[in-house]
Amino acid sequence: MAGQRSKRRSRKRRRTTAAPRAIASPRRAQRTAHEVRAREERQRESRLDRRGERPPSPFGGVPVSETAIFCGLVAVIVGYLNGGGPALIGGIILCGLGVIEVTAREHFAGFRSHTTLLAAIPTVGVEYLLVQSMPTAWPRETALIGDAIVFALLFWLLRGRWVRARQARVARPPRA
Repeated sequence: MAGQRSKRRSRKRRRTTAAPRAIASPRRAQRTAHEVRAREERQRESRLDRRGERPPSPFGGVPVSETAIFCGLVAVIVGYLNGGGPALIGGIILCGLGVIEVTAREHFAGFRSHTTLLAAIPTVGVEYLLVQSMPTAWPRETALIGDAIVFALLFWLLRGRWVRARQARVARPPRA
């Protein structure tokens, strides 16, 4: 028996080289505008939203902290290339002071949360003091208990302070 032909008709396929017709659609424009509004709303409600401008520097328009960070970085590189010494230590201290000033200003103004960094800096100092003052018979790991207590206490206090500053900033955004 000869094969039967299917009664289905083949569909006409569009040529792949031909571009689709561009038809202006008011619904497409409305949908695009709606998507833009929805995206802006999500960005406003984002946790990382900074609400306004960065808090002003206590030094006016002079970029003291940024200059300290840059000079500290240069000193760290020079000190490292010279095999350590005072340039390396001074660069680390100078860079650290600049970073602490910027992060503390942003944190206490409710602009960005730098809770972990601000809690870790004094914890490193406590670690140094504990290790230096411990009797040699004690294992050095016991200093971690003191570090954990100091870090947890500072983290809790700093986080609460940031939340209060953030609520004040969001409730009363700074005037432009």
